[in-house]
Amino acid sequence: MANASPDLDNAEAQRQLNNNNRPIGSGFWETECTSSKLFECSRIKALADERDAVQKKTFTKWVNSHLARVSCRISDLYNDLRDGYMLTRLLEVLSGELLPRPTRGRMRIHCLENVDKALQFLKEQRVHLENVGSHDIVDGNHRLTLGLIWTIILRFQIQVIKIETEDNRETRSAKDALLLWCQMKTAGYSEVNIQNFTTCWRDGLAFNALIHRHRPDLIEFHKLTRSNATHNLQQAFNIAEQHLGLTKLLDPEDVNTENPDEKSIITYVVSYYHYFSKMKALIVEGKRVGKVLDNCIEAEKIVNRYDALASELLEWIEKTIAVISNQKFANSLTGVQQQLQAFTTYCTIEKPIKFQEKGNLEVLLFTIQSKLRANNQKPYVPNDGKLISDINKAWERLEKAEHERGVALRKELIRQEKLELLAQRFDHKTTMRQAWLNENQRLVSQDNFGYDLPAVEAAMKKHEAIEADIASYEERIGVVVELAAEMEVEGYYDIRRILARKENILGQWSLLKELVAGRRTRLEKNLALQKTFQDMVYMIDWMEDMQVQLLSRDFGKHLLEVDDLLQKHGLQEADITVQAERVETLNTAALKFTTIEGYQPCDPQVICNRVNHVSSCLEELKHLATKRRAELEESRKLWAFFQELEESEAWIREKSSILGAQGYGKDLSSVLRLLQQHKTLAGELLAHRSLLQVRVFNSAPGKCTAERIMEVKGEWKRLEDQAAQHLSHLQEALNFFQFSTETDDVVAWLQDAYRLVSSEDFGHDEYSTQSLLKKHRGVSEAIDKHRLHVVALRKHMVALPLRYREQEVRMGEVEQLYTEVAEIAVLRQQWLHDALAVYRMFSEVNACELWIDEKEQWLERMEIPEKLEDVEVVAHRFESLDQEMNSLMGRILDVNQIVQQLLDGGHPSSTEVRGCQDHLNSRWNSIVELVEQKKDQLDSMLRLQNYLLECAEIKSQIQDKRKAIDATQYVGSDLGGVLALQRRLSTMEGALSVLEPKLLHLQEEAEHLATAHPVRAMEVLVQFDGISVEWEELKRTLQGCEDSLMVASRLQSFIQDLDSFLTWLVQTQTAAASEQLPNNLEEAEKLINEHAALKEEIGRYEEDYERLQAMNELLESEEAPLPQAALQQWLQKLDVGWNKLLEMWESRREVLVQAHIFHLFLRDVKQAESFLNNQESALAHVELPTTVETVEAAIKKHKDFTTTMELNLHRIKAVIEAGESLISQNNIYSERIKESSDLKINRGLAQQWLEKLNDQWELQRFLQDCHELGDWVYEKMLMARDSSRDETQKLHKKWLKHQAFMAELAQNKEWLDKIEKEGQQLIQEKPELSPVVRKKLEEIRECWQDLESTTQAKARQLFEANKADLLVQSYESLDQRLGQLEGQLAYVDQGQDLTTVNKQLKKLHTLETQMEEWYKEVGQLQVQASSIPQQTQVKETVAERQATVEARMVRLIEPLKERRRILLASKEVHQVGRDLEDEILWVQERLPMAMSQEHGSTLQAVQQLMKKNQNLQRELQSHRSRIDDVLERAGIIGSIRSPEADCIRAGHDQLSQLWALLWAETERRQLVLDAMYQAQQYYFDTAEVEAWLSEQELHMMNEEKGKDEQSTLQLLKKHLVLEQTIEDYAETIGLLSQQCRQLLEMGHPDCEQISKRQSQIDRLYVSLKDLVEERKSRLEQQYWLYQLNREVDELEQWIAQREVVASSPELGQDYEHVTVLQEKFTEFASETGSVGQERVTAVNQMVDELIDYGHSEAATIAEWKDGVNEAWADLLELMETRGQMLAASHQLHKFFFDCREVLAQIDDKHRRLPEVRARQGSTSNTSTLQRLLHTFEQDIQLLVTQVRQLQESAAQLRTVYAGEKAEAIACREHEVMQCWKELLTSCEECRVQITTETDKLRFFGMVRDQIMWMDSIICQIGTGEKPRYLQYLLHMHVAPCIAASISVHHMHCLRSNSFIFF
Repeated sequence: MANASPDLDNAEAQRQLNNNNRPIGSGFWETECTSSKLFECSRIKALADERDAVQKKTFTKWVNSHLARVSCRISDLYNDLRDGYMLTRLLEVLSGELLPRPTRGRMRIHCLENVDKALQFLKEQRVHLENVGSHDIVDGNHRLTLGLIWTIILRFQIQVIKIETEDNRETRSAKDALLLWCQMKTAGYSEVNIQNFTTCWRDGLAFNALIHRHRPDLIEFHKLTRSNATHNLQQAFNIAEQHLGLTKLLDPEDVNTENPDEKSIITYVVSYYHYFSKMKALIVEGKRVGKVLDNCIEAEKIVNRYDALASELLEWIEKTIAVISNQKFANSLTGVQQQLQAFTTYCTIEKPIKFQEKGNLEVLLFTIQSKLRANNQKPYVPNDGKLISDINKAWERLEKAEHERGVALRKELIRQEKLELLAQRFDHKTTMRQAWLNENQRLVSQDNFGYDLPAVEAAMKKHEAIEADIASYEERIGVVVELAAEMEVEGYYDIRRILARKENILGQWSLLKELVAGRRTRLEKNLALQKTFQDMVYMIDWMEDMQVQLLSRDFGKHLLEVDDLLQKHGLQEADITVQAERVETLNTAALKFTTIEGYQPCDPQVICNRVNHVSSCLEELKHLATKRRAELEESRKLWAFFQELEESEAWIREKSSILGAQGYGKDLSSVLRLLQQHKTLAGELLAHRSLLQVRVFNSAPGKCTAERIMEVKGEWKRLEDQAAQHLSHLQEALNFFQFSTETDDVVAWLQDAYRLVSSEDFGHDEYSTQSLLKKHRGVSEAIDKHRLHVVALRKHMVALPLRYREQEVRMGEVEQLYTEVAEIAVLRQQWLHDALAVYRMFSEVNACELWIDEKEQWLERMEIPEKLEDVEVVAHRFESLDQEMNSLMGRILDVNQIVQQLLDGGHPSSTEVRGCQDHLNSRWNSIVELVEQKKDQLDSMLRLQNYLLECAEIKSQIQDKRKAIDATQYVGSDLGGVLALQRRLSTMEGALSVLEPKLLHLQEEAEHLATAHPVRAMEVLVQFDGISVEWEELKRTLQGCEDSLMVASRLQSFIQDLDSFLTWLVQTQTAAASEQLPNNLEEAEKLINEHAALKEEIGRYEEDYERLQAMNELLESEEAPLPQAALQQWLQKLDVGWNKLLEMWESRREVLVQAHIFHLFLRDVKQAESFLNNQESALAHVELPTTVETVEAAIKKHKDFTTTMELNLHRIKAVIEAGESLISQNNIYSERIKESSDLKINRGLAQQWLEKLNDQWELQRFLQDCHELGDWVYEKMLMARDSSRDETQKLHKKWLKHQAFMAELAQNKEWLDKIEKEGQQLIQEKPELSPVVRKKLEEIRECWQDLESTTQAKARQLFEANKADLLVQSYESLDQRLGQLEGQLAYVDQGQDLTTVNKQLKKLHTLETQMEEWYKEVGQLQVQASSIPQQTQVKETVAERQATVEARMVRLIEPLKERRRILLASKEVHQVGRDLEDEILWVQERLPMAMSQEHGSTLQAVQQLMKKNQNLQRELQSHRSRIDDVLERAGIIGSIRSPEADCIRAGHDQLSQLWALLWAETERRQLVLDAMYQAQQYYFDTAEVEAWLSEQELHMMNEEKGKDEQSTLQLLKKHLVLEQTIEDYAETIGLLSQQCRQLLEMGHPDCEQISKRQSQIDRLYVSLKDLVEERKSRLEQQYWLYQLNREVDELEQWIAQREVVASSPELGQDYEHVTVLQEKFTEFASETGSVGQERVTAVNQMVDELIDYGHSEAATIAEWKDGVNEAWADLLELMETRGQMLAASHQLHKFFFDCREVLAQIDDKHRRLPEVRARQGSTSNTSTLQRLLHTFEQDIQLLVTQVRQLQESAAQLRTVYAGEKAEAIACREHEVMQCWKELLTSCEECRVQITTETDKLRFFGMVRDQIMWMDSIICQIGTGEKPRYLQYLLHMHVAPCIAASISVHHMHCLRSNSFIFF
């Protein structure tokens, strides 16, 4: 219902619009109709509307019944068929043919095209359409739309009906045939008599009779009555719809009326006819088919029986196969035996019966085939799967399955029997193992270890035997486990009992192993403690022996002996340190037994006592060792000091002799060499001085020591004085030789410079002179620099000693020579400048004269052509000539300037220079005059040709325009024709406005050309006259077309647009009001897109809506055939419908957006639930791995899983937040969002599992480390327990091997500590893992302790076995190795080359390493020897061997040092020789590159060569330190006199020469390449600049000016950018010129070519700038012209728009209307005056500026200005006229308005008079009556002023208006005055009445007061006697008052009486 109101409003507006389209006579609205005619018209209209409504409903349902086949539907017959789409689909359904595809679009033209296609199809079907056009259907014409549908119904539904009668065989058609069919079908029904299709169907019996005749089972006709028509109709319609499938086209109220619609009933009855006709045809066909089917029934029954039997058999086969194919057997021997018996029963009983049924099936199939052949029917072929072959195949599969079942049962029986045997064997073995385990558990529970080491070791061996026995028994336990596992794998039925017994056996086995491990732990503790006690005893014995050695008083008698004692003492201290660590280890190991918990092998107090005793012995031993080392160090210092003093004295004597033997040099190089040597000596002195001071400072006090120190100091002082004196003499000699050398150099240079500056060569041309000048500049700069050198020499000479002062005379000669050279250099520079200027001037003059000669020849030969193309070519050549002349003029000016400078300077060749200048200037003037003459001729010819061409073009354009106007005729009255004609004429006017300025320009051009070319004047003028004639004719034709258009075109366009818009508005409202909600995301997106498309469509129609609103103002000012009120009503309904559409769209959009967001949310929720379900499933099916690798893989996998979960977590949180946001926003699906937002995140569970994995990884890693350490300990334990005894000769080797084993054990102790630390940390961090970790740690500790104890025991065994022999053998072996070393040192080989020397050094290093190892071995042997008992022969032998070995080792120290010194010196010599050879080769390789003569011919080549040379220089620079180092080392070696040094000196000299040559050549090549690079860079830059300038010149020569303002502006912007670029490029030109000057100054070989290139670049740049200025001027003028044209066009359009408003004839219909119009016009006039004057002034100013500027289109611009000013003056005149007319209209309407106002007030006063009279009778207060009268009279007085003003206005208006308006004014004035006079008369009568009534009331009041007064007086008199003073007061005061009152009242009474009487 919400959409009904706008639909009805729009329909009503449409109906009014259609009715108003009809022509209405001018007197129609004033004609009066009688009541009878009005009633008759309204009745006819109501019936017609009712009939139309019924037909519309019926036809709509009929159309929908057919469109339902293609899933289409219409809701409004008139609107939904307008676009032609549904009409096309309807015709396709009815005809069964495909029509042309409809055009997509909602515009009217699209709708017309689609309807035309449908109507054309009907015409092709020979359907006659009378007065029905496509525009009628598109416009929604009700009658014609209904008529079209009825025509379609007749053609496709009724026309096909044909009934043939039996009597005369007459054929009827259409309506008569249908009526006859109805009569025939209802002939037997007495109450049904069908004679028409209107009233005969009202009671509904006819419809029921038709249905009952064909389907009597649906209706009980005898119960129907004629009186209950509605029930009859409803029943017939419902049954036809429900049972027959006929659409309910009619409703009972449509038929049960006074005049039913005939077409609607026919349409509905036709559907009955078609349905029952089809039903009859089906019945006939059914009888024919029945006869055929009877013959097949019997055969079908047999076939069905075969199918049933075959299906049953196949089903039994499949079921049996499924049963016997099942391989699941009973899990016991008895069960399998029962299954085997059941299978045997099946094979012998059940299977034979089914085999018999299979044979019967084959017989039945043969019977079927026989019967079918007898009946001549097609042979029967069973369905796929039921053939005899299929049954046989199924039977074969059954037999195969049966065979497999039998085999499987037998195998299962054998397996069960085998399991029973395994179970019996398992029971027997478990009984035996349990008895053995109980016995051994009792045995290992006893502890009897003993109290000394041998007893404990015996107990350990016994325990090891027990362990071996238990370990061997483990295989038997494994057999039991294997039996249980096998039965478990095979699935033994009593497996639980088996597993229980297995677990019992394993539990007892584990208990036994734990008891054994515990007993072993206790044994190991006892054994370790006893071993520790034994080691402590050994350690105390060793410390007692060491104390005896430390108490010795032998401190040495010389330095070597002291060093030997210190070395031995160091070995003793090392032994003490090692033994101290061992003691600490023993104490720690012993004290551990005091802190252990549980079992303790000994009393803790005993252990502590032993530990304290060992520690005290060790501290005493350390104290003795420290004391002896201090005494030995003091002895060593004393002897070392004496030796150092002796060495210092020898060194001082050596240096003193060297200083005494040296001289002072003979030249500068010798002096420098001596200074360098002295500097080295001074450094040695300084270094030795500090060394000597340190030695003296560190000396020990004593008399002997002091004397030695004083002697050394004296010798040192004498050496220093000698060195200082020698240095002074060397410095003086150096200064003298330096002065001599510098003086010689300066004199030589000045002599060379004098020869250069005194040369007579000044050059023969510009290039040579410039080169000489450049060289002279370099010489001058060098002379200036040498001035400083001369001054420095003078200062240097003054500073020389007196014995060298003979050089003063030579210094004076040098200064005189320098002065002469400087003066001659200044004169030569001036002469060179003059010569260069003259050469340059002559060069420029020659170049200019050559150019002038060439151009004069060309101009003299040139003739002006007459063809336009040739003229343009010549003009282009002249433009190039101008550029060249500008460039040449600059050069001539430069020549004049140079000549003037030469003349001013007094050059010797002044006369020759002046003559050359005059000749050049005269030649230039002549060429300029000649060029100007030729250019004038060319311009004149070009102008004439352009004029003729423009004349032909304009004449052709005018003729084309005229033909187009003649072809344009307005021949119709529709809007399309009017608009088309208007568009054509508007386009034509625009084209003519462009042609008019061209004509004016042509006229001026024709006059000028006629004057300039008298010979061709007639030809010029004739061309323009023809154009003028054509132009006048064109304007007349155009004016005639414009006059033929009227205002009707606007009104017609408005009405059609309004009709179309209203139709679209109704359809769009229906679409926007849809309440459909999406069910999924795709549907939501689809609906949103459709809704957005609807919004776009509304947006497209918004311009139409605004245009319709704007048309209202335009139509108000024009005469229209519609009344103004109807137009306003349509527009108001349009506004309401439009606003409601926007509201409906916005509401629908909000609902769809919420639905779309909700479905997006549902999609995200489903994805989130899927993520969470997958995560939960993954976390629920995980297990902890048991190895490090699997744990790491699981952690990595879980981290990936966690990362994925974190990524999904953000999405899940976003989903939850989105749901909360939607709920807070009150989404329409808030409840469903709340249900879907409940998501549970599995983050905590994932984190817990990650923690478990991390814990498992740490545990498994720890267990793996423990396992690796355990394996290593087990391996070492096997090695340590190897008790095999070798022979005596292998004892030493075995001892060494065991020592290495113990060292390895000590190193790997850190491994154990690390594992224990990790275990403790793991226990602290993960308490739940502590049982496993502690158990593993205890096992590792026990194994390690066992290994240590075993190793120590073995070491003691080996050492104690033959300690003395071992020491002797060790010393003998060591002595043999030392002897071999002495033999190797006896032969000294210095090496022949570097390789052999390196090998010798490597071998020597190996020997030294061996010596260090042997030294350590001696220390170890000493420790071992100390433990041998004293006073034995073995002890003496060992001591003897020890002394021998130590003495030999001391002797080998010095030979080793000497051998190393010799080898190092030999290596240095060979290394220097090798380095010299390498460096010479290196320099020789690079020398050819430095001396190369290739300098490159291009920039790239030069750059590559420079890069190579720079790389070479960098390489030389980096390699210089290497060369210097090699030369220095070679120089040091070369100073030694030896055969090897001679070769080194030769290599040194060769390398120095080659290096200097390479360095110099590299520098020289770099200078040459730099010069070449600059030249090539200049050439490259010049080429780029020339290319760029040429490209820009082509751009500047472009004649494009732009077709319009925008394109011209773009061209101008581009040109400005390009101009700025060219201006900026001047910097590049300047840099290039600067580069050129630098090259010329450098004296480059290509100076002449460089100068020419530079001058060419300058000329190109100057000509380019001239072109830039010219093109900029042209573009600016063109742009200004377009800008002015746009301004003028816009101003003229604006003035034309304002003229429309100013010329409006609307003067207002009443006072309010004219007031509004006057206000609007006042505002319009003000705005127009201000804005228009500004715009006109701006245009005039712009025109004046362009004309003053000298624009080429000045004439056209002046015409534009005149046109604008004239249009503006016309507008102002129209505005003034409009203002006057509105003022007059305002005055007139104001008079009528004032008249109505005054009459209304007078009427109001008339209405108030009865109210005053009524108040007069009901009011007794005179003041109220007087006030009422006074107020009423004041109101009347105000009306007097208004009436007077009205009279004055009427008098004034009568002088202005005449005729009807004057009569209307007079009539209105007379009416007002008549009413006014009547009001005054009534007022006077009322005033008299009120006055009389007032007097009467006043009298009554006075009488009442008098009576009251008298009553009061009487009361006072009757009160009695009062007191005296009261009486007195009464007498004095009251009495007079009473008297006065009486008198007053008496007077009042008299007045009242007189008033009454009066």
